[in-house]
Amino acid sequence: MSHPLFPRITFCHLPFQSKWLYVGTERGNTHIVNIESFILSGYVIMWNKAIELSTKTHPGPVVHLSDSPKDEGKLLVGFEGGTIVQWDLRAKKADFRIYYDEAIHSVSWHHEGKQFMCSHSDGSLTLWNLRNTTKPFQVTFPHGKIQKDGRKESCKPILKVEYKTSRSSEPFVIFSGGLSYDKAGRRPALTIMHGKAITVLEMDYPIVEFMVLCETPYNNEVQDPYAVVVLLEKDLIVVDLTQSNFPVFENPYPMDIHESPVTCTAYFADCPPDIIPILYSIGAKNKKTGYSHKEWPIGGGTWTLGSHTYPEIIITGHADGSIKFWDASAFTLQMLYKLKTSKVFEKPKPGEGRAAELGEEDPFAVQMVSWCPHSRIFCVVGISAHIILYRFSKYDANTQIVSLEVRLQCEPEDIITPSENENNPCFSEPGSHSPQPHHQYPVSPGSRTPDGARDSIPCLKVKDKMVRVPPGYQSDLVIQLLWVDGEPPQQITSLDLNSAYGLLAFGNCNGLAVVDYLQKTVILCISTLDLYGATDPYQRLTRSPRRNRQSTSEHCMRGLSNFYSDSKKRIRTSYQSLTELTDNQQSIDMERSKSPTSVHYPTSLHNDPRILPEPVASLRASHCSPVFYLLDNGKMRDDSRILASSRTPACGFCSVANM
Repeated sequence: MSHPLFPRITFCHLPFQSKWLYVGTERGNTHIVNIESFILSGYVIMWNKAIELSTKTHPGPVVHLSDSPKDEGKLLVGFEGGTIVQWDLRAKKADFRIYYDEAIHSVSWHHEGKQFMCSHSDGSLTLWNLRNTTKPFQVTFPHGKIQKDGRKESCKPILKVEYKTSRSSEPFVIFSGGLSYDKAGRRPALTIMHGKAITVLEMDYPIVEFMVLCETPYNNEVQDPYAVVVLLEKDLIVVDLTQSNFPVFENPYPMDIHESPVTCTAYFADCPPDIIPILYSIGAKNKKTGYSHKEWPIGGGTWTLGSHTYPEIIITGHADGSIKFWDASAFTLQMLYKLKTSKVFEKPKPGEGRAAELGEEDPFAVQMVSWCPHSRIFCVVGISAHIILYRFSKYDANTQIVSLEVRLQCEPEDIITPSENENNPCFSEPGSHSPQPHHQYPVSPGSRTPDGARDSIPCLKVKDKMVRVPPGYQSDLVIQLLWVDGEPPQQITSLDLNSAYGLLAFGNCNGLAVVDYLQKTVILCISTLDLYGATDPYQRLTRSPRRNRQSTSEHCMRGLSNFYSDSKKRIRTSYQSLTELTDNQQSIDMERSKSPTSVHYPTSLHNDPRILPEPVASLRASHCSPVFYLLDNGKMRDDSRILASSRTPACGFCSVANM
């Protein structure tokens, strides 16, 4: 930011191996600064002295400053209004003045110092010869086509031009901008003119600045350019000029972390030592081709090894559904592997799906991730109420994606009377009402309620054909929440993974569900109202506290037993023993008060036979893997211990990801 008493700086030039910095301002004056002391020298080239005295109009801000290749005591000053002056620093006077009717954006010298090239606001390039400064030696419109009436079509301004000579070939003319206005929405481009060949390199982001790298730093020698460094708004690329197709160099310091906006992050420390080489080797196979075979041409700086002795990984989720694994062990982030979750789904048609109903521009955006570095199981939660479970493989495969649809909707209008479901089990018999895994088939437009509302359909359509997946993370299961009575599913707010038992738990404001991802089956689905019990915001009828709770808990365990082997049944026995309740309600309360780790509830909760066993009721106390401390340990925890448990192994191998 400029000083309030000093005008805004518009251009700076520092000659090679010089201590004097030339500074041009928006007022048209040029100041000289000593870079060793950072003090103004007092030498000022005033705009009214640089132009002729007869000229009364202001030439505009200074847009170019450069010393002559023939004489470093001569300074070429370019003004935005179209005036160019060569100023003799010793004699303090102008050698010549050029007036042109088009605004100037940049100037570039020929290495001999006899010619220079200017870029203008009308998309033209002018070549000037110092022998005749009354008119340009050559005028070209690189991207201007001749119209039917014989006139050149209008073009965008050429913001910067570089004129570089070569010993072995024709000169290079490199510039940004200058494209015609005929194509709306055209991306920013860098144009390379080499002889009669014109190459246009389109960029992903607007060009901020570019610089040509040459074999010599001296401006009075043949430059022999070999690369162009292009600074974009969100990236940095380097173009190889030594090859005819002008490939780009592979950037060893990636800057594309925001290639798509980051929507979630996860940090993992002390990962297995082999995980980073494995991810890097898999990611290297899927990298883009067409890079230059030469080494990165930019050098400098000092590389210091990181102070961390353990591997660190950062995972970023993005708005376009992509996932990136980054090596964070050193000072710079190095991308290891990229995964595109959108490949699991069919491309949404305009006007369909959650994007059309809710105005979502990014239906595949990632909300959260859960990862076990040891078992390499990876889960992704998307904004369209979907979960994708991935398994890691070193080999490619042909697979058909398995889809599991879950109806997780809260229906407070259903009033339960005391006569209903007196001994209703938590789980129905196998095959009756339990959601079963199935391959996703095209949903017909008729999957709607009689009034035309969407019902029992997911937000996205999973691919129903065999797909070939490359090595790396391969989709194993897709879980989707369904529309209910014209209402879209609520976004998933919590996710946890237990790779030791093959369980996946997730929840939203309507409830939670537990999925056995080995057998692709939903084993538990609880609504939020059932978790809250008598404290729910809706009016519920009270029930007798003498109902047969024991039979209810036994039915719950029987439902789990239908899906698990005998070895896993033994793990559940400790849980079942904790749920055995006596008929004496007072003794139950006394036993709870004795336990320092018990969770205390209002007395009104004990009067509701719908109350879940205490380990289940403690689910709502914490976000940190409550479901798996219910299933794994079978012990009652208070809030503080549940929160602290997020730092202990929850996947059977590693820490919980969603801390």
